[in-house]
Amino acid sequence: METPREKEHLLSLKVMRLTKPSFVMSSPVLGEPQDVFANGTDGFQDVSPRLGTVPGLPAASLGELLTLPQNFGSIYLGETFSCYVSVHNDSTQTVKDVLVKTDLQTSSQRLALSGAGATPQVQLDPESCIDEVIQHEVKELGTHILVCAVSYNPPSGDNMYFRKFFKFQVLKPLDVKTKFYSTEDNLVHSDEVYLEAQIQNITQSPMCIEKVSLEPTAEYSVTELNLKPNINSSSIFGDITYVNPMDTRQYLYRLMAQPPQGSERGSFTKGVSSIGKLDIVWKTNLGERGRLQTSPLQRVSPGCGDIKLAVLQIPDSVTLQSSFKLICKLTSCCERTMDLKLILQNSVKGLSWMGISGKQLGKLGPGDSIQIELSVLSTVPGLQSISGLRIIDQNLKRTYEHDDIAQVFVHHAQTAA
Repeated sequence: METPREKEHLLSLKVMRLTKPSFVMSSPVLGEPQDVFANGTDGFQDVSPRLGTVPGLPAASLGELLTLPQNFGSIYLGETFSCYVSVHNDSTQTVKDVLVKTDLQTSSQRLALSGAGATPQVQLDPESCIDEVIQHEVKELGTHILVCAVSYNPPSGDNMYFRKFFKFQVLKPLDVKTKFYSTEDNLVHSDEVYLEAQIQNITQSPMCIEKVSLEPTAEYSVTELNLKPNINSSSIFGDITYVNPMDTRQYLYRLMAQPPQGSERGSFTKGVSSIGKLDIVWKTNLGERGRLQTSPLQRVSPGCGDIKLAVLQIPDSVTLQSSFKLICKLTSCCERTMDLKLILQNSVKGLSWMGISGKQLGKLGPGDSIQIELSVLSTVPGLQSISGLRIIDQNLKRTYEHDDIAQVFVHHAQTAA
């Protein structure tokens, strides 16, 4: 049994993505001077048509001509998707009640771009067309489908309807990584914290980053540390932040906690807190603009347990086979009184503790602090890490281990000439 043939439509639908052109890449054919097609003694000769090549550079693959995209291709998150929709009357008959509707189907929703609730065009004469430009800022990753539907009434009076689908991919343009650094002097009740943002270009072409700003929540204020001091607030990256594919730029911000009413100093809340959002604006190599805003950045306040150890004094470098002093500060972060004892363990090579292990440090109340002075002997040259410091709470028989608390550079003593 033959399937009924689909009726031939009087209208045609064409969709073209509107985007910046790209440079034509030519492939010149070169020959040696001794070849039969060589001309003169100019060395390598380009025997291909010179259309699109750079004058004076016959071997260059990048020409001076531009080409429009041949398909929908890919688009990056944060860019604006633009397309040109044209409905043309290819017949010799006049059609009536023409309605063009375009939707964008994503993995999570269907968005109406045009035509929803619109009034149909009364009539469309032969060789006439309906044109419109559609723009939409892409905010989701993954596969997108542009659905174009056309309905009309031919002279026969039957309602005609057809659709076309255009699929394209939305890719991730940037890889954004963030890291928080707390101040060292008071980790528990800190009123400032530093945010490092690493932004990597993971597209296939270079881009110019126009703006990277941190929009904090109402509880915090931000200071940008990416500007040169006393030089008209110019960026440390220069006037143009040009980022090649897979290159990374690092940005630093200082966040201050806003003091509550009746207090002179603010403090960061314990646990998880929302800091704000990063707003990034860039342009491609041909001027297409993109904008990306991250989800709210969450900061987890670092926990220091019952005891916080801070290094107050340590030399940057020492000579081999010499001793140096290390001054530390112990602060109680719990709500009970502890009876502390100091244990020194030589767990790593390169540095050795000097002094008595098992020394009684006494009682330490909630929020109190004590300073301890230790001596260390250097035995191996190089950058050495200080480890093996143990604090025992004799009330609960609990041991607090502190490793890699500081580093010191050990070098050979300079001999007189």
